[in-house]
Amino acid sequence: MSRTVMIVVSDNQETVENAKKYWEQHDVTVQAYSSAQWREGLDNAFFRQQLSAGVPALISGNSPVTTDNSGHGNLIQFPTPTAASTNVQKMEEMEAHAIENAIAQYKGNLTEAAKALGIGRATLYRKVKQYHIDPSAARKKKTVVAA
Repeated sequence: MSRTVMIVVSDNQETVENAKKYWEQHDVTVQAYSSAQWREGLDNAFFRQQLSAGVPALISGNSPVTTDNSGHGNLIQFPTPTAASTNVQKMEEMEAHAIENAIAQYKGNLTEAAKALGIGRATLYRKVKQYHIDPSAARKKKTVVAA
């Protein structure tokens, strides 16, 4: 069985470290890139090929990276607190938002949403139940885009 890979794009080192600490406890390999490294990578054919090979990704940080709609990679916007926010979101809340965004992005197709998140379909169904997410409501929701 292959290990799940999580790609984090952020210029905020604390965000990267928090993501690494959390996901490595769940047997997930974290690859971190700054927004500049990510943009350079998208110009590299090998890097794009790795993404299009189905490596799941979540984008995080205060400097969102825009990509073209050429289908390179499975990119889900990972919600982050705004700079003015003094409340810290729990990882469970962030995970629930990422799941809702994936379901919305894939128009309710839970199989595709699970692939994009880098988890199995059964895991997604379990987490949908755990976080009390209504897939039909999430399907109608627009994906969250960080400003």
